Amino acid sequence: MLAEIITIGDEILIGQIVDTNSAWMAKQLNLAGIKVKQITSVSDDEAHILEALKLAEERAEIILITGGLGPTKDDITKLTLAKYFNMGFRRDEETLEQVKSIFKRFNRPMIESNMKQADVPDGCIVIQNKNGTAPCMWFNHGSKVIVSMPGVPYEMMYLMDEEILPRLKAAFVLPNIVHKTILTANIGESFLAQQIEDIEDTLPAYIKLAYLPRLGQVRLRLSGSGEDESALRAEIESYARLIVDRVKTYVVIEDDIALEKVILDVMMAQGLTLSTAESCTGGYIAHLITTHPGCSAVFAGGAVAYSYELKESILGVQQETLATYGAVSEETVKEMASGAVGHFNTDYAVAVSGIAGPDGGTPDKPVGTVWIAVASKDRVEAKVFNFGNKRIQNIERSAIAALTMIINRLKEDDRFSG
Repeated sequence: MLAEIITIGDEILIGQIVDTNSAWMAKQLNLAGIKVKQITSVSDDEAHILEALKLAEERAEIILITGGLGPTKDDITKLTLAKYFNMGFRRDEETLEQVKSIFKRFNRPMIESNMKQADVPDGCIVIQNKNGTAPCMWFNHGSKVIVSMPGVPYEMMYLMDEEILPRLKAAFVLPNIVHKTILTANIGESFLAQQIEDIEDTLPAYIKLAYLPRLGQVRLRLSGSGEDESALRAEIESYARLIVDRVKTYVVIEDDIALEKVILDVMMAQGLTLSTAESCTGGYIAHLITTHPGCSAVFAGGAVAYSYELKESILGVQQETLATYGAVSEETVKEMASGAVGHFNTDYAVAVSGIAGPDGGTPDKPVGTVWIAVASKDRVEAKVFNFGNKRIQNIERSAIAALTMIINRLKEDDRFSG
């Protein structure tokens, strides 16, 4: 079963917003056994949208559209769909009541353009949008299904979870899809592939291995499809065991979660706490940690200490250390990490100090030089990294390296068990 996703909006094409909808939808469709054939972004132009729809129907059985359903003149998706299917319009009373209730809830007056949100092509099935004023529209076109949803992410996600996916599963016979993810770190994609090449060569045609590299880490994803889900899951698990046993030194966890979530889960299970002391990463590590609900059970907080003065006053770094070795040094970063453990009263702390660039480097400490330390109450260790000359990449690489060092330390301290 093939699907195509079409996102509509000039704001996507000019880079004003990032199309996160397509990635989220593709993941949910894949989990349901629906393969995404293509993702297309088109402008708010009738001819462009009509052409995209025609081509999508030639490629896929399911076409999912987001965007262009607002009350302003540039939102032309609904009008274009009516033209494409040669339909007139009707006012959907249930949608109208939904729109009225939203405006009443926020004590706002309604104008004619708001009322028109309830006007829909007369041949569509209306699916109520409980989180907004733009209705979802389902079109059966021969053997094809075309669904138009609002582009607001939380509205689209609710509709997909609660309405669209259940209806698609009822309308089509879908295969069972099983995924298994292995998160690795401290090993390059090509070297990893070389290590498990013989295992990959033995995979049957219905099981695929994908390499998903990111800065400092590679996700291995085994994916299979078949009629017998339990047998398929067992077979994929057996191949996963072979891979994990082969490269277990580099395996972080057998799950599709972020590095910082691994840390939070392990430390929460052990009743441990963590703090951060950041310089060149500017709080990015704390940001990654705090994106996860429940992080407060582990993460006590941290400091973004750029200046010498703050490194001394907040983290307790010695003035002599800074004067002798500088901010970007093993000695300083160790004192930053130990200071965070002591001052913030946590079990562990990570500290980062480096030269993110693009300037500020010296012959002995070029741009991209980063020291990272992980400390507990009884031990502190540090490591130097030499990244490139791109500031944003250096910040991201530093954060990933820091998180990986925390994971390695927790493994050394046998915190992953029990």
